[in-house]
Amino acid sequence: MQQFVVYRRVSTEEQGKSGLGLDAQTRDIDMFLAHYAETPFEVVAEFTEVQSGKDADRPELAKALDLCRKLGATLLVAKLDRLSRRVAQIAALMEDRRIRFRVASMPHADNFQLHIYAALAEQEREFISRRTKAALAEAKAKGKKLGGIRPKTEARNVAVKAQAEGYAQKVAGIVQPMRQAGKSLREIADCLNASGVATSRNGKWSAAQVMRTLDRLEPAA
Repeated sequence: MQQFVVYRRVSTEEQGKSGLGLDAQTRDIDMFLAHYAETPFEVVAEFTEVQSGKDADRPELAKALDLCRKLGATLLVAKLDRLSRRVAQIAALMEDRRIRFRVASMPHADNFQLHIYAALAEQEREFISRRTKAALAEAKAKGKKLGGIRPKTEARNVAVKAQAEGYAQKVAGIVQPMRQAGKSLREIADCLNASGVATSRNGKWSAAQVMRTLDRLEPAA
């Protein structure tokens, strides 16, 4: 019988965000077990942690991994970044022959695909961070003061815009060729949703979101 050890993680600031909270992770894990797990199966234990994904020392994850090694069970997480945000940590787990893990939101992905996804996600976060810093520096150079309540809002808006533009570049290889092939916005959205590709806020795609993404890509097209 296939045995699973479930691991959920949130950092303090993520607990209320859509797609990252414990309820959302539970939903994805339940969906995986209902539709993709080999039957019969058994969930032998569940571990929950409130800690940053950048931290290598996570007690609950360590307990979950030890149990997987002891029982030969498979570690199950909702999203890859719940396991770790660092590609080096993902790679280290893949090299441990006593550890197997599955990602609920990517039910058909093999280790190679997961490694590539982790590397791309880490690269995207670095790019967004650099772009945000550059945008803030440019705003400051133009004489915009970044202190006080309103400037804080402006800085947050700059960060959100940078994240959206960075994510648009990430899916450009999917949406642009489909649009050039004459696919409708709805068809592109349906394709992204069916492939398990979430929006930048971990939601479902709509035709309007596809249009906004194409608009962000227009200067680079």
